[in-house]
Amino acid sequence: MSTLTTMRVQPRENSGRGASRALRLNGLVPAVIYGAGKDNVNVHIDIRDVMKGLQDPAFFTHVFNLDVSGKKETALVRDVQFHPVTDNPIHVDFFRVGKDSKVHVAIPVHIINEDKSPGIKKGGVINLVIHNLEVVAPANGIPESITIDLSGQDIGFSAHSDTLKLPNGVSVAHPERDSTILTIVAPTVQKATEDAASGEAS
Repeated sequence: MSTLTTMRVQPRENSGRGASRALRLNGLVPAVIYGAGKDNVNVHIDIRDVMKGLQDPAFFTHVFNLDVSGKKETALVRDVQFHPVTDNPIHVDFFRVGKDSKVHVAIPVHIINEDKSPGIKKGGVINLVIHNLEVVAPANGIPESITIDLSGQDIGFSAHSDTLKLPNGVSVAHPERDSTILTIVAPTVQKATEDAASGEAS
């Protein structure tokens, strides 16, 4: 489950392109904290903290304890904008959450025990259809990943969103949709699918 991670941000008085450009030249990233029926708070954050956070696959599912000059804000990272040339982060959106509230987030799918799958041993191929599953989870209990165990699974196996074992308090965001998350297919089927896709692209 996600843990409350402290991230230091500083309030910014000026807004607009000129002010934002000046911040970036000094290694700072403009950001905004919004939501929960409160006023938006304009802040900035050290680009090194953002770059470090982006190395973590769970960066967008961590609940952060934002320290705004001593004032605490609890929030999720909702969006990061990047420079089209340098690919450096140029703006961050933080969404306020209450500790007892539920949030809609996309959680990465994590596959385990591939070596214990008879289907994989036969040469079967994993076809991962959904890389990130949308769920509703408590703000203080967001799973860092959704685990699918392939132990004992053969060619033809498929994992669906309505049969997943999710942590307590976590549910699929769209239960009305029975989405296929992954399948184990025979290598010939996988090759035929790839060949068909290649033919359509040409």
